[in-house]
Amino acid sequence: MSKRNPLRGFADKCLTYPHWLGMWLLTTMFRYKVKLVGTAKLKILDTDLKRVVFYQSNRKKVQNHIGSVHAAAMALLAESATGFVVGVNLPGDKLPLIKSMNLKYVKRAQGALTAEAYLTDEQITRIQNEEKGDLLVAVKVTDETGNEPVICEMNWAWITK
Repeated sequence: MSKRNPLRGFADKCLTYPHWLGMWLLTTMFRYKVKLVGTAKLKILDTDLKRVVFYQSNRKKVQNHIGSVHAAAMALLAESATGFVVGVNLPGDKLPLIKSMNLKYVKRAQGALTAEAYLTDEQITRIQNEEKGDLLVAVKVTDETGNEPVICEMNWAWITK
């Protein structure tokens, strides 16, 4: 039997509360644990623990020289969303590690951004049953106009703690 994942336990509990409160609690915990997420003020808008939607407002502290969300903030948004879905689905005795990120900036971002990441049932089974491994986690980053300013490929690995 695999060890209990405290992140999953907390997330399961948050999902029993009203949606706004559960997402606020998850966001607060994630910002506390991942300090850069707190600095950038990312928000978790929605999750069922197989998929998650993160949000980045276009605020002064994350802007580039042309007034849109900085490329590094876009990378943080995509990495955080994919890391969250991997992290909540891992057994407690496993450690998630980002193996590689491939980002292609294809359009100028306009306004706030959202990142939606998800795992398939097959990927979740692999994460929970294999001692170590890696997989590509699907993520789509969109801006306020519905455009996809960055195409992301996130490769996550897991190992025994």
